[in-house]
Amino acid sequence: MKAAVLHALGKAPRYENFAEPTAGEGEVVITVSAAALKPVDKQMAAGTHYASPREFPVVCGIDGVGRLEDGTRVFFGGARRPYGAMAERTVVRRVQCFSAPEELDDVTAAAIPNPGVSAWLSLKHSAKLAAGETVLILGATGVTGKLAVQIAKILGAGRVVAAGRNEQALSTLRELGADATIRLDKSDEELTAEFRREAREKRFDVVLDYLWGRPTEALLKAIAGTEFAMGESEMRLVEVGESAGPTINLPAAVLRSTALRILGTGGMPHWDALKEAFQQVMNHAASGKLRIETERVALAEIESAWGREAHAKRLVVIP
Repeated sequence: MKAAVLHALGKAPRYENFAEPTAGEGEVVITVSAAALKPVDKQMAAGTHYASPREFPVVCGIDGVGRLEDGTRVFFGGARRPYGAMAERTVVRRVQCFSAPEELDDVTAAAIPNPGVSAWLSLKHSAKLAAGETVLILGATGVTGKLAVQIAKILGAGRVVAAGRNEQALSTLRELGADATIRLDKSDEELTAEFRREAREKRFDVVLDYLWGRPTEALLKAIAGTEFAMGESEMRLVEVGESAGPTINLPAAVLRSTALRILGTGGMPHWDALKEAFQQVMNHAASGKLRIETERVALAEIESAWGREAHAKRLVVIP
């Protein structure tokens, strides 16, 4: 069969022949219909992810959509190495297969679960978003950030403020549910003032942060009070990514003058919560309430597509 085969860390995979998979006990062979090309796939191939492969050759791709031998359509994840999702066929444990709505096309069904489930869990389980609360999305113009804007509204957010660096993508976020937008390509002083203005409209209850670095520092400066924090509701900042920088400068006064809790997303949620998040994301995508921009890429073009920047859209590999 044909597959995206990686021969060494730090290299792009090549389109070439690979041995056919066979199922062991509890496993199934899947004929792959589509597999999303995500940042984590590139990190694993580059050797910068903790789960990067150590034995080669290996097929790239951690999840996708396909059909079992009996024709059942599924979304799957965690193929048994050396197999992966970017191939004509792969092999996974049956319990790692989830039903995919037939009315959802293969490309969307492959593209939306990974970022959608991440955003859903970050908002509902990490931040514990309540109906009517105000949400700030830092990094709202990326694939996951755009889904987070939509999911915040689905979960009942009263107001969603979207902040991002991609001006073109930012201009489309009101159509997805954002009540206000903030451009991040400003000076530190201007950005801090912008955050303050939006917080005066209605203080942020939840911040979903895909950026860290300078934008987060500007936000923390904006929310720092001049008096002791007493009696105000807590703001929950969920740190998800670090595309603007791996570290921040956090003055102690911010934590003493503001009711702020900083959370991470480490650790797997309960299996039932994960399955519920997946089902909700797929159902809302099938009904048209969740939208994601995609671009199809033929498996044969994987080497040239590997280094391509797809701004605010997800590349999806088609065998």
